Amino acid sequence: MAPVKDNYLKQLKELGKRSDKIGESLQWLLSQYENQNTYDEQYQRLLKEFGLEDELRKAQKGVKRFKMASMIYIVIHGFNTLSVRDDAQEQMDRLDEIIFNIQDIAQKYGLVKIPTIGDNILLAGGIVTENKTNPIDSTLAAFEIINSINRKKDETDSIWEVGIGIHTGPILGRFLPGKNVPYTLSGNNVLIASRLGVASKKGHVSISLMTYELIKEFFEANQGGKVPVKYSGTMDLFDLLDIVPSMRDTDESNSNLTNGVFDLAYSRLQFMDIQEYMLDMLEEKLPKYLHYHNVKHTIDVTTEVELIGWAEGLPEEDIMLLKVAGLFHDSGHIVTYVGHEEESCNFAQEILPKFNYSQDKIDKIKRIIMATKLPHTPGDILEAIIQDSDLDYLGRTDFVPVSNMLYQELLDRGIDISIDQWNENQIKFIGAHQYYTNTARNLREVNKQSQIEHIRALLGQGKLASEA
Repeated sequence: MAPVKDNYLKQLKELGKRSDKIGESLQWLLSQYENQNTYDEQYQRLLKEFGLEDELRKAQKGVKRFKMASMIYIVIHGFNTLSVRDDAQEQMDRLDEIIFNIQDIAQKYGLVKIPTIGDNILLAGGIVTENKTNPIDSTLAAFEIINSINRKKDETDSIWEVGIGIHTGPILGRFLPGKNVPYTLSGNNVLIASRLGVASKKGHVSISLMTYELIKEFFEANQGGKVPVKYSGTMDLFDLLDIVPSMRDTDESNSNLTNGVFDLAYSRLQFMDIQEYMLDMLEEKLPKYLHYHNVKHTIDVTTEVELIGWAEGLPEEDIMLLKVAGLFHDSGHIVTYVGHEEESCNFAQEILPKFNYSQDKIDKIKRIIMATKLPHTPGDILEAIIQDSDLDYLGRTDFVPVSNMLYQELLDRGIDISIDQWNENQIKFIGAHQYYTNTARNLREVNKQSQIEHIRALLGQGKLASEA
């Protein structure tokens, strides 16, 4: 048996040597890649200077520029000791488990695994869905990866450790048709992330200044030195420490890293992404005959629920639900006019999981949306606020032009209604309407009653309020 064991150890030593050579080759390839990237940038600049825009467009076909993405470069340590282990195959099996777990964590935080050379891993955030939260998502993922590997070491005699580098910035994605991973990434920022990963200590996360500035509200970090960057001198790096104490979950029985304070601060930032997504979608897809139920109305309602919510003393968590419901409440007009509330709920159910909204929050948002369906019967303060916000214009000084847009919307939909009929309907509707919150009653009720008197004076004249 001894000769067999000696031969086995010899093979493992050879494997270790080959691993070292592969590592050296990888560094050489990275340097060549950086040189080529520099040449490409110079080539594209010259094309622009000599007016060869058509050639430039051809060269850039299939290329997408991501304005802000986070790259997580994970360096795996342990190969140098593998050759002297009797349980080398078991250790390789544990490495496979670690890699599968990293992929699960990446999926949880909306990160994509990018093809790389060798055993090191490159993840990217802000690729599947372009968002402002990807630096935070990437940092949380890094924490979870480090913690999971540490647990593996405590539970077994695993030899594996990782160092992680994170950098945030613009990158280029070259489209790969027919591939599970749609993009391969290029640009100097990818190389910066790899250098941070190589420079990081085992079991630590190194982040760039750019990433630090974007996450410092949520995480603690110490300045940890500098790394050289080609053509740019040196770059500051920061050693990530932990989630800030006020945002850290201290319940040891809870698997969450963060608490409600963190989640609320995160949701403020995430709302900007949801708002941008929804307003772009509404601008593009809402029918053009919607003179009233348009993007402006959506913005009005989303703004008003926040104002009334604060005035009524609601907690910010509820106000955030109201604002998201405001963004979605009329999106169903993309599909249908009658019954659009149900379609709006369908959009919320389809879109909000992409932003990691829990089903419980989505159900609350859908309930708030359905509260805008006439006739109104609010079940709680959230429903009362969305209803008052949806019809806030009835008591505003711009009631006349807004109501005229609603009348024009009816005409463009083919509804045959005269001006006198419209005025009569307006009087009935406003007369039967009531505001449910103290804030709306105090702000709008008096002006709403004056609108009724103004429109009543127009009956029989065939005039809109603006024509009087």
